[in-house]
Parts: sequence; structure tokens; C-alpha cells
Amino acid sequence: MKETIRYLAGIAGPSGFGSNSTAEQVTQQYSPSNNLTALITGATSGIGAETARVLAKRGVRVVIGARDMKKAIKIREKIQEESPYAEIILLEIDLSSLASIHRFCSEFLALELPLNILINNAGVYSHNLEFSEEKIELTFATNYLGHFLLTKMLLEKMIDTSNKTGIQGRIINISSVIHSWVKRTCFCFKDMLSGKNYNGTRAYAQSKLAMILHAKEMARQLKARNARVTINAIHPGIVRTGIIRAHKGLITDSLFFIASKLLKTVSQGASTTCYVALSRETEGVSGKYFTDCNESNCSSLANDELEAKKLWNNTNSLLQKRLRQATIGSSSSLFSRPCI
Repeated sequence: MKETIRYLAGIAGPSGFGSNSTAEQVTQQYSPSNNLTALITGATSGIGAETARVLAKRGVRVVIGARDMKKAIKIREKIQEESPYAEIILLEIDLSSLASIHRFCSEFLALELPLNILINNAGVYSHNLEFSEEKIELTFATNYLGHFLLTKMLLEKMIDTSNKTGIQGRIINISSVIHSWVKRTCFCFKDMLSGKNYNGTRAYAQSKLAMILHAKEMARQLKARNARVTINAIHPGIVRTGIIRAHKGLITDSLFFIASKLLKTVSQGASTTCYVALSRETEGVSGKYFTDCNESNCSSLANDELEAKKLWNNTNSLLQKRLRQATIGSSSSLFSRPCI
């Protein structure tokens, strides 16, 4: 109840920021002394585009991984109208496709850029059951599996960048408070892959729970390696974006109108991502869950270490198998290493 009141009133938390804070406000004190590079998926609209705009405004080189390159070009033009000297690099990626992720990583690594910040932002919601080209339920494939593979393939670059620059790398998984709706009995890896008894909202919630579990287990492994890279999950708030509009047909227009008054603006929605990406206060913080720019509590299932390890191992095994089947160049060698 207290959290609800704090959210509605926009009361600041320990960080000094709250639900009403914008991405520009939370990064206002940030003065980049180094040339940081951030990679953001799904930054052609919504909070991803706002995150890209604000980071670019703060002097960060931004790499946008986009499925729709026409939209990406328009976003770059819009950002550079405001920040003429901003460096925005566009690369094509379809996070539901293992082959596309492999091509993207090859193209990015060929640029020989540093990688300080990885923001796993892209997400889809599908009311109807759909499948990726690998015959995996589309929501799970895009929101979770694709980001798992992307992070794994770029992790060594992040660690190398951190070692060379002395700047801690940061990975941010975009999750959602809706993760708490998932019951343990409904979180079955095989069923999520196949879309058994499919429900669009449940599938979306499951993928967002998986993103928190991924952050938890990866944080543990990074700590064991003494790697100077952190990973955290965040809930951006309920923002009026394309995903929210996809749900509109499930409720009445009048109810949606009332609910929309409680939604965050896109700039408010991007604030927590930008805060965790750039704030000095989040230096060294890893394996946590943030909402409204403050560390918060996630569900008991999201905090389950055994569940996180099981999901990691199942995912890793699946990707090894799929990559071998697809015989995608030499990429399968990336998975012959131990977990991280």
C-alpha cells in the first residue's frame, strides 16, 4: 500500500528520484569523462528510443539494434536534430532469430568498439500464439532467449572493455512488475517454448520473470569470476507504449482511459534504465531489481536461486542444441565454454 501511495504521489525514494522523475532529470548530474558506448535493443520507439536520446544527449555513443531499419534511421535523425554531435550507429537484428543475433554480433564486434553498457530493452506482446523461425513461442524467443544469446555473445567484449578502461560494465534487463503474476506451477521451460495452453499476458509475464532470473544467475557467475561487469533488472513502470496498446482490445475503452491516467510518460518510463546505466549510486550493484529509480523487491520466485540456475542451464543447453542443428558457422564454439 505504501509503495502504491509513493508511486501515485511521485514521492522520491532513497535515490532522490521517484515515479515522476524523467530520464533527463536522473542523468542531469552525469558528466561523462570517458567515451562510453551503449548498445540498446528495440530503441526505435517507446522507452528504448527515449533511452537512446537521453544517453546520446549525455555524450554516450549509442548503438541501436533494430528490426526495422527505416524506423531506426528516423530515430537517429530525430536524436541528431537535438544533439548534432551524437554518434548513433544502426545495426539490424531480429531477436527472435538466432541467425540474426549471430550476424548482428559479428557485425558489431567487427567495428572494434568498446562496449560499456548493454540494455536488453526490446520486447513483444502477442495476443495470439506465434512462433519464431526456430519454432519457439515468439514472446519467449524474443523477450528472453534472444537477449540471453546476445548477452552471452557480447559478454567477453564487455569484460575486455572494463579491463582496458577501468570502467565497470553494466548490463540492464528490462523486466516488468507483471513478472509477479507468474505461479511456480506455470513456469515450465518446455511449455514456454511450445506455447502450451497459450495466453498472451501469461507468456509476456513469464518472459519478464525469466529476465530477472537471468540477471540473478548471471550476477552470481560474474561475481565468481571477479568480472568488472554488473547486471540488474528493472521495471520501467506501466508506460503508454505499443505493448500497452496491444492489450487495449482486452478491456473497454472507458477502463483504458481511466487506467491511462495512471500510466507513466515515455520519459518517466525510461528514467530507471538511464539511472541504473549511468548513476554513481549503482556502481558495483549487481543482481538487483529496480523500479522508479530505486532498488525494489521482486517476487519470491524471481529470487529463487535454484530456479535461476535451472533456467540458465536449460537455456544454455537449448541454444547449444539449436546452434548445432542450424550449423551457424563457427558460432557453436561460443557455447563450448563453461557458463560465462
